[in-house]
Amino acid sequence: MEETPRQDREVRTYRLLDQLNIPYTRIDHAPAMTMEDCLAVDQALDVKMCKNLFLCNRQQTVFYLLMMPGDKKFRTKDLSSQLGCARLSFADERFLLEYLDIHPGSVSIMGLMNDKTHAVQLLVDRELLKDAFIGCHPCVNTSSMRIAREDLFGKFLEAVGHDYRIVDLPGDEP
Repeated sequence: MEETPRQDREVRTYRLLDQLNIPYTRIDHAPAMTMEDCLAVDQALDVKMCKNLFLCNRQQTVFYLLMMPGDKKFRTKDLSSQLGCARLSFADERFLLEYLDIHPGSVSIMGLMNDKTHAVQLLVDRELLKDAFIGCHPCVNTSSMRIAREDLFGKFLEAVGHDYRIVDLPGDEP
């Protein structure tokens, strides 16, 4: 069986994970642009894919990668107040490519391997840290991976020189 051609950014992701001896399970699928598209991926990998948002301050000088549960709604005011930032918005695609070498729809913690200047701050919703495994894209949205939380927030982040800040985003009120 012939394997689907892979983009360089995806191949580099697997190569780094292999070098770090980080095991992962991978599946290929149709492009996943929304959390609804990820429902079948959740089932196939037995993991909840997390929502990844690339954000910036009003001046577009401070950048954040927010990881949160896919079923939570994002409200900028909840995060802005925790960061002491007047207003957050979605960062322009050019910054996503410049810092993380990722296109919209493929945003992932894996992109931090491309952030050599450490311009992007990683924010993680506390709820994600309860799960033993994290689901994420390998810098493309046509594949997804399941990785142990401890490897992702330990070995991987250490290797790429990034730390993370825990944030508490509220869930939906009944």
